[in-house]
Amino acid sequence: MRTLVKLEILRVLRNRKFMFFSVLYPVLLFLILTAGQKSSLVTYYMVAMCAFGAMTAVLMGNSERIARERDKGWVRQLRLTALPGRGYVLAKIASAATVSLPSIVLVLIAGAAVKGVRLDAWQWGGVLLTSWAGSFVFAALGVAIGYVASADVARPVAMIAYFGMALLGGLWMPYSSFPGWLRHIADVLPARPYAALGQAVELGHAPHLRDVAVLAVYLVLFAGTAAWMYRKDTAKA
Repeated sequence: MRTLVKLEILRVLRNRKFMFFSVLYPVLLFLILTAGQKSSLVTYYMVAMCAFGAMTAVLMGNSERIARERDKGWVRQLRLTALPGRGYVLAKIASAATVSLPSIVLVLIAGAAVKGVRLDAWQWGGVLLTSWAGSFVFAALGVAIGYVASADVARPVAMIAYFGMALLGGLWMPYSSFPGWLRHIADVLPARPYAALGQAVELGHAPHLRDVAVLAVYLVLFAGTAAWMYRKDTAKA
């Protein structure tokens, strides 16, 4: 599995267009959204764009790439090896999560160097860690979409999920501005608990156990679906 992880990371790093979009897009959006904003909102959007950037890297890249690999027969070749379903899914999640790190780091650097955000050392590290670890959930979702949808359908499905969750997760506008009924919906979807991890740290608190639990359930659900589809196709091969 280690060899597959290394191969996946190298393949993604060689895709310059994807790297440019996934790494620089969140930083540019952060600078645009925070133009003329109060310092409290600047910090809010910094944490939100860390989550948004990680989602961009792991969800948009994984889904379409896996769907195209299936069409080209690469996944079928892997299924003929001894690689188990969980190994395939873990390799895809690990490679995607590795690529999400640069976008998170750049947003934090922009927040500190350009926008003057000031946090304690443990808070900087906590935002980085929670943004990165939480992105595993969306990496697993990308694998599941790529395995369920065809190459032509995977991208629009991923985009609908991506933009819908980003909006409901409070990544583009403060969650506090949502009406009550919309908050209830957002709370049970993965993007809001994901963003809440870093926002709790930014406010000086530990992440809430409920948010961690919701994300853990979604991680098991998405990764399990992808592994099940892989094993199902293996039985047909």
